[in-house]
Amino acid sequence: MRAEPRRWLALAALLAACTVAGTAAIAMLPQAVQSRMDELPADLQQQLRERSRWLEALPAEQRRELRGRVEAWDALPAGERARLREHWQAWQAMPSDRRALVRAAARSFAALPPEERQALRDEFAALPADARRGWLTGPVLGPQWTALEPLFMQVPAGERAPLLEVLHTLPPAQVRDLATLAQRTPPQGREALRRELISTAQAERAAWLRARLVQ
Repeated sequence: MRAEPRRWLALAALLAACTVAGTAAIAMLPQAVQSRMDELPADLQQQLRERSRWLEALPAEQRRELRGRVEAWDALPAGERARLREHWQAWQAMPSDRRALVRAAARSFAALPPEERQALRDEFAALPADARRGWLTGPVLGPQWTALEPLFMQVPAGERAPLLEVLHTLPPAQVRDLATLAQRTPPQGREALRRELISTAQAERAAWLRARLVQ
């Protein structure tokens, strides 16, 4: 098995596992949030109220189970909560078709012998931290993340999500082309490249990438 698929199997298991923890962690509304609802943006207030109504509609046994998960989450060290939260946010950013690939890879991982699963975990843990975080973007962006990462350097926080959203729409061939283009682009040209990428219509991006590559 090639190194990239092997690493993806290991990460898929981590992503699939952390979605349960992350969902539980954000489901219950802390008292501090409830007491300051009026100070929050209107759209966030609406989301929290919808979540509260969903919780109230759960059977008592399910609410107790969920609260137990939240208490277990609160008991984790801050660093571990940050790690799991990052995984959960990466999962939320992933389109549904790529989530399906994660679930399929997690099932493949679970079917492996225990010693092979541990070997994959060890192999993944030995990667540099930046490479491990890059694989959080999924099976299409992950293999190219080292080359794509320069596009995210010095990007304002508010622009990272739109950029990642565009990257998730690219098929594998376009991701590879963009990775090549990102490596060719000097630091002073990356902002213009990002803007062109985001502003180009999805149907026209393949042609735009080909044109940029031959410049």
